[in-house]
This record gives sequence, structure tokens and C-alpha cells, in this order.
Amino acid sequence: MSTSKGPTLAVLPIMKDEPSAAGPQVLQPSGWPAPKGYANGMAADGRLVVTGGVIGWDNQGDLPADFVAQVRQTLSNISEILAAGGARPDHLVRLTWYVVDMEEYLANLRTLGQVYRDIFGAHYPAMALVQVVRLVEQAARVEIEATAVVPR
Repeated sequence: MSTSKGPTLAVLPIMKDEPSAAGPQVLQPSGWPAPKGYANGMAADGRLVVTGGVIGWDNQGDLPADFVAQVRQTLSNISEILAAGGARPDHLVRLTWYVVDMEEYLANLRTLGQVYRDIFGAHYPAMALVQVVRLVEQAARVEIEATAVVPR
């Protein structure tokens, strides 16, 4: 009986501009194409900070009508929640995006990428994107859950 081996796993080195070598590490199986704008996996050790499903409302509970504006506010809201938990965007290990219109997301990829980098920088955790029929807040176009690990 022979046992087939899966791809070997590479842990990508921490970039020099990252604040701590103890932060999350990107997991990239050898031979796999490099993902663009997300990581295939992350490894981290520390204190877990988790958000619920976050939407793009402001401090008054108002949602912008525009999809990109909702994403910008949602990511800003996540950044504030992380800060309240002693975490930073570079501590993110996972984001799960729920959108009501996949075509709207795909049509705005370039702009969304810039919005993401403006708020979170060039740190790309493991991500999933799921289209849903609707969200609890009917006017919401996007909802995002975040998981961060603050190094010990």
C-alpha cells in the first residue's frame, strides 16, 4: 500500500516592515500559485479577538447607499473593534465577507483593493467571500466577520 503525499507547506517569512516577528504567519503550500489579496492560511499564537458580523453603519446607525462606501465603513468599524480589543489590522488571521451581490463585488475589485489597503495596509489574512440572499439589516450590502490573534 502506498501513501500519497500532499503538497508540502511553506511558512512565508515575516516581512521586515511588520512590527513583530511573533505576529501571524502566512501558510502557503509549496507549488501553489500565490493568492492575490488573501492568504490560503494563517498561523498565530496569542490572544484571540473576534468580531461579530460587522456592517457599514456609522455612529448614528446610518448606512451609505453605495457598496464601496459600505465596505469602507465596515472595514473602519472592524479596525475600531480590533483597537478596543488591543489588536491591530496586522493581527488579522481571517475575514469572512458576506455580500448580497457578487457581481457588485467583482465590478469594484480595484477600488475595493485600494479601500482595503487604505484601512488595513498590505496585510492579507485568510479570507472567504460568500453571496447571501440578504442580511439582517435590509439596506446592508456587505457584512464581515473578523478574527485576529494578538501575539503574547
